[in-house]
Amino acid sequence: MRAVLMAGGSGTRLRPLTSDVPKPMVPILNRPIAEHIVNLLKRHDITEIIATLHYLPDVMRDYFQDGSDFGVQMTYAVEEDQPLGTAGCVKNVSELLDETFVVISGDSITDFDLSAAIAFHKARRAKATLVLTHVPNPVDFGVVITDDQQRIRRFLEKPSSSEIFSDTVNTGIYILEPEVLRYLPANQEADFSKDLFPTLLEQGEPMYGYIAEGYWCDVGHLEAYREAQYDALYRRVYVEYGYEERSPGLWIGQNTRIDPSAKIQTPVMIGTNCRIGPRVSIGSGTIIGDNVTIGADAEIKRSIIWNGAILGEESRLLACVAARGVRVDRRAHVLEGAVVGSLSSVGEEAQVNQSVRIWPSKIIEPGAILNMNLIWGHVAHRNLFGQRGVSGLANIDITPEFAVRLGAAYGSTLKPGSHVTVSRDQRSISRMVSRSLIAGLMSVGINVQNLEATAIPLARAVVPTLAVVGGLHIRLHPERCDHMLIEFFDEHGINLSKAHEKKIEGAYFKEDFRRAQVAEIGQVVYPTQVVDLYSIVFERHLDINTIRTSNSKVVIDYAYAVSGAILPQLLAKFGCDAVVLNASLSQLAPSTADREVLLDQLGHVVEALKANLGVQVSANGEQLILVDESGSAIRGEQLTALIIHMLLTDNPRSTVVVPVNASSAVEQIARRHDSTVVRTKANPTALMEACHSNRNVVVGGSGEMGFIFPQLHPGFDAMFCIAKLMEMLTLQDRSLGQIRADLPRVCHRSITVRCPWTVKGALMRRLVESHPAETLDLTDGVKILNSQQPDSWILILPDAGEPLVHLAANSNDRGWVDETLREYRSYVQDFVNHELGMEELDHDQSLESVLL
Repeated sequence: MRAVLMAGGSGTRLRPLTSDVPKPMVPILNRPIAEHIVNLLKRHDITEIIATLHYLPDVMRDYFQDGSDFGVQMTYAVEEDQPLGTAGCVKNVSELLDETFVVISGDSITDFDLSAAIAFHKARRAKATLVLTHVPNPVDFGVVITDDQQRIRRFLEKPSSSEIFSDTVNTGIYILEPEVLRYLPANQEADFSKDLFPTLLEQGEPMYGYIAEGYWCDVGHLEAYREAQYDALYRRVYVEYGYEERSPGLWIGQNTRIDPSAKIQTPVMIGTNCRIGPRVSIGSGTIIGDNVTIGADAEIKRSIIWNGAILGEESRLLACVAARGVRVDRRAHVLEGAVVGSLSSVGEEAQVNQSVRIWPSKIIEPGAILNMNLIWGHVAHRNLFGQRGVSGLANIDITPEFAVRLGAAYGSTLKPGSHVTVSRDQRSISRMVSRSLIAGLMSVGINVQNLEATAIPLARAVVPTLAVVGGLHIRLHPERCDHMLIEFFDEHGINLSKAHEKKIEGAYFKEDFRRAQVAEIGQVVYPTQVVDLYSIVFERHLDINTIRTSNSKVVIDYAYAVSGAILPQLLAKFGCDAVVLNASLSQLAPSTADREVLLDQLGHVVEALKANLGVQVSANGEQLILVDESGSAIRGEQLTALIIHMLLTDNPRSTVVVPVNASSAVEQIARRHDSTVVRTKANPTALMEACHSNRNVVVGGSGEMGFIFPQLHPGFDAMFCIAKLMEMLTLQDRSLGQIRADLPRVCHRSITVRCPWTVKGALMRRLVESHPAETLDLTDGVKILNSQQPDSWILILPDAGEPLVHLAANSNDRGWVDETLREYRSYVQDFVNHELGMEELDHDQSLESVLL
């Protein structure tokens, strides 16, 4: 049997270790990952191996040559011009594949029983078998669902945290029949998960998932690389060691000299031709390559040292990685999580602090203290983007240095000479960050139209009128006043797709920045009449005469946001009697507690002035809370129902878009008006895209996130919502209190339960497996429908940014809601406790085996 070893990747998330070596040639226990894969294949009698190469192909060819030294026959296929993708590179060698063959990724460590997987494939007469496994956190992998016959029914490539519906993932190991390759075009880029497997599902070809027992680790990033090293050293995975075990847990190569005074705490691996000086302390978990020299009194704990490194006297390396040929001079320290690239030098008494990454061939001067990555700064965030944009602590995570690099990364994903808008709220911190982002954009040849301080609805609305390819908006986070939020949107004003976010992350983490020549540096212009442009669109979608003739009195609390400088101008055009509160732009941003105090004050003012309604605007013009004529607040699910009721009253037989966790009152209202409800994932981008792509949508969103009026622009807009409310109240000749009384009586409650990241995937899988498929809605999280009671359901939704799970229950029956929430809260808590107990047991057993 033949195997295709896919070894074309450059391992961008393993940088700086893969700058001069392809990822399959990165060492685990001093042997390349690819060698461990070759040994695995050989153990299962697979000795004809075709390696597909692209990045630095000569490194692998020079190492393995014809494979005879490793007991196999190696041939190579090099993708000369550009990568063909995981499936395209296999299609490229299809003439060599005339019988059942195995495809295996070149960047994982595993001891799976491939013989059992092949036997399973043949017994099922499958055309394709995916080798699957369970992982604690499936976010970075393709998630797979199989039926009780293990036939694949559904999969999702690299889901977001809230999309997880299982912890069973694709390992990148496939057993295929040659005829499946006919579904792939020749000489074109194609991917197994995105192209071939969906096609096989559509064509009804027998495709199965074999859930393998054993160890598997995708060595896709630095943390996983360290874990794989330690797991191999502690014998949690079966791999072949290249050295003799001199004593229990101590492997040493030939011609290595260790001073008798050196202290070694096993398990430890030390390569060939090493020199370990007097009084050196080597802690357990340390892996030292070939030809390494360690000076007297050095301390090495749980570190991974590649071939040819030189560590000076009294140097100290703690849980770090030192790549090929690194030099760490006398009394220098390299601390936990740091990575020093090949041929770099850390000077005498210098210190490389925790998690700092140093690119190859760099020099750290003597005595220097390195707190940030040598090239592009602190990398605490492996993923830049959260549920909405990039966020972090103001002037701690989101700093000017960070913003310059982020701007350059974003600009590098756009064509040179492109134009983008940059806007912000009025805060000083936002001004500082926006200027740094602009500098980064200009440095890569992007032109900036600086809208300066403005409400985000204006920024989104004017993007299509300015011939730009996208925009940025910088503001204090609407929910955390000590955090910044940077949002990106496309040429329509919609939040960027996940694919574009990934491109920006890739450019940022790889430092893949385009550098413009002096004559190509971007320009900055300041568009005028932005408010006028917005006003034109604003007025076009309102019945201005109705608002002008309205006798409504409105009290608006701007909570010290920049919208307070814009909406009064618009309402003044309509002759509205609006009382303005807290419109000063010089006040500090109010906290959540402060906004509640302001909301209480707003209720008193509305009641005292006998106003028709009050509104508190927040989130820089995106969100609002209503106050009715009696001073009572209308928010959350009730606000969602009220807005949709009013819009559908004026626009029957229309479509509304709401998140999956919104109350079923929405459906009940839609039925009254012969209208359609579209539910989406519970994130802003999904709502914007659905409002943009569905026909006849009059409103989208929720009371929690805000409301979208797609005929106006694709984002949330509290300011337009206020004007539309005034128009509809006049036309419908009813008060907010009367409309509120007419809303459906639905009980909707939500609670939050702590759930570690490592348990989320298993929890979602258990929920999917333990409930009938016809009762499940997997739009986002797992929604379980009560078939006995219409409009009754419980939603279990993993939080995208925190180790939490949100439970929301909905029904016309309050007792059912209370009981169901209690039941599933206990279910989640018991499951979490059980999984954590099993993890602790596994850890204890591993520790016991090491001690033995």
